[in-house]
Amino acid sequence: MELRDVLEGARTQLASLTGLKPVCVSRVFKDGQCWHVGVEMLEMSRIPPSADLLGDYEVILAEDGNMMRFERKRTRLRGEAVETGSR
Repeated sequence: MELRDVLEGARTQLASLTGLKPVCVSRVFKDGQCWHVGVEMLEMSRIPPSADLLGDYEVILAEDGNMMRFERKRTRLRGEAVETGSR
């Protein structure tokens, strides 16, 4: 399975289940068995757009690309700085 297919599968399957619009894929890696994909989803649109509420989701896909589970990790305003955890 190509990386492009993994990313698109995570975005489309999560959108289908949640009804939310994907904004971007923020991270992806493969452990020995599964793909782990971070997807930011638009949870609430506001004016101005910098006040939009985004949800950071982790999607776990099997090697064949089928979603095994997903979890919302946190929410933030689009205009907020993202902490990376490393310095």
